[in-house]
Amino acid sequence: MFRKRETLLIIPVLILSVLPLPVARAADALPARHELVPAGAVIVLNFSEPKAAFDLILRPKLIEAVESSPLYKAQVANKGFRQFRSLVRLLERRLETDWKSIVRRLGGGGATWAVGPGKSNLFIIDALDTKVLKEAHDLLLFLVESEAEKKGLPSRAGSTKYAGVTCWSLGPNEAHTIVGRRLMIANSPNILKAALDLRAKTGGKSIASLPAYQQAIKAAPSDAAATVYANTTVLKQIPPVAKALAGQNNPLIALLAAPITEALSNSTWLNISLTIKNDTLTLDAVSDGTLASTGAARFALPAKTSDGAMPNLKVPRRIAAMSLHRDLKGFYAAKDKLFGERTSGLIFFENMMGIFFTGRDLTQEVLAETGPKIRIVVAEQKYDPAAGKPSIRFPAFALVLPLKNPKKFSPVMEEAWQKAIGLVNFTRGQNAQPGLIIDRPVYRKTKYTVAAFTPPADDAPKDVDVRFNFRPTLAMTGNHVIFSSTDSLAKDIIDALAKEADRPTKPLAGMHSMLEMNGAQLDSIMEANRKNLVRQNMVEKGHTQQQAESEMDLLSAAIRTVSRVVLNIGTGKGRSKMSLEVHLNLPPAGSGEK
Repeated sequence: MFRKRETLLIIPVLILSVLPLPVARAADALPARHELVPAGAVIVLNFSEPKAAFDLILRPKLIEAVESSPLYKAQVANKGFRQFRSLVRLLERRLETDWKSIVRRLGGGGATWAVGPGKSNLFIIDALDTKVLKEAHDLLLFLVESEAEKKGLPSRAGSTKYAGVTCWSLGPNEAHTIVGRRLMIANSPNILKAALDLRAKTGGKSIASLPAYQQAIKAAPSDAAATVYANTTVLKQIPPVAKALAGQNNPLIALLAAPITEALSNSTWLNISLTIKNDTLTLDAVSDGTLASTGAARFALPAKTSDGAMPNLKVPRRIAAMSLHRDLKGFYAAKDKLFGERTSGLIFFENMMGIFFTGRDLTQEVLAETGPKIRIVVAEQKYDPAAGKPSIRFPAFALVLPLKNPKKFSPVMEEAWQKAIGLVNFTRGQNAQPGLIIDRPVYRKTKYTVAAFTPPADDAPKDVDVRFNFRPTLAMTGNHVIFSSTDSLAKDIIDALAKEADRPTKPLAGMHSMLEMNGAQLDSIMEANRKNLVRQNMVEKGHTQQQAESEMDLLSAAIRTVSRVVLNIGTGKGRSKMSLEVHLNLPPAGSGEK
């Protein structure tokens, strides 16, 4: 009936179907799941509140949308998937209910997955219904034995007694037992025995007894649906992790990631929790590691506890926005520690900065003139009707920096900008390509510098050259300098900064990094580039047009399910914290749900 590989997949499929979970009911006299996890566990994933998760993913209209998707239809054609669906239908008939109810009854009591040293794995799953658990287990044993009998082999489903309970094994890398409504599965008999010893109080210490674990769990929100504990002291000894935390040779990655990697390097534990409220998922990460005032990443550390990054700028058609607290002078002064290898790209950058800023020292005379409140904006473009719309449409992007001495440094910045535009024109001229023409118009009493290509002729094709995505713009308003890929976005930012000046905005205390994304606007720009993306998919993957369009439809559908993403990262009270909010745009729950 089932091939060996597909039969062995049944256990993880059952496990995955029950991942969300709440606390065991007192009437069942089951110890807390983490009390059965040996103290040597490195990662412990615990689901503690299943209802919100089940209500989110099992709503009828969402299931209908998934089943009508091209990806699901492709899976239906798979033999192994069809056999799994037959197994599910068989279980539905035996329990006289549908699969959604089975999932809720199997997973409603909670689950824990622990990963220890030596690739050891332990799953502990609490069902709400003992009958459903027993029926699923009996069906599994029946299938394994039927498969062996079909091939004329002895049954692989052996059983033995240990610590007063019956334990089964379906192979050398699997052992499991059922205690009341609790299913315990391990990838070796010894791991299962260690958990049963803790249950019988004849073993060593559990993870629940460790102070670091207790601190990590206490740091999670009380209404978290799931938590992940990680022993970072052990994880940091794994070569790939140690390499990732050691530093970056890419200055841009170091600027963004150094505060995070340094905090994790100084930590002994990390806790990540998932909270589900309505259609919003929130991931909160907390660790006991933080930024040191003498560390290489101190350039991201606000000088005062009340200081931090500024709120993101709001502009029309915004796709994404980022706000950072970064002392650029301190960052570049620590370059030997942050990115010690001077790559050819970095040497070229430093040489060009020397030309643009007339030999001024990049650290002490240029970056020292900027403040730490850095903001970045990405927005869908509003194209100049005179130029038309390019065949490939890029979003506009801008960097906004505060200046400490705007009157003194503005002319220096203007000179550097015009030198950069001149270099671009010189290079394009060498390749017989059109150059940029500089203009200095005024908007809201702000004179800005824009460089634009000459509009195409009236008889030019409808979709014009990709170069018309760019109208490089430098604007200085108040004590801010704006570097923008288009003058349209620069004007929107001037408006946003004027509103901010009218209603003074305070920085977010302790936050050094913030990011926001708008799903609908991202989907809009992808739709504008759909033809090119489909063509690229066909060339790179060798797909037919229909296959490429199906992949695009799936990607667009996935993007449309996310209306907004908000990420905040900071430090405070000796802890490093991160919060990721994902606001979903899902079909309504409907009245027929249980």
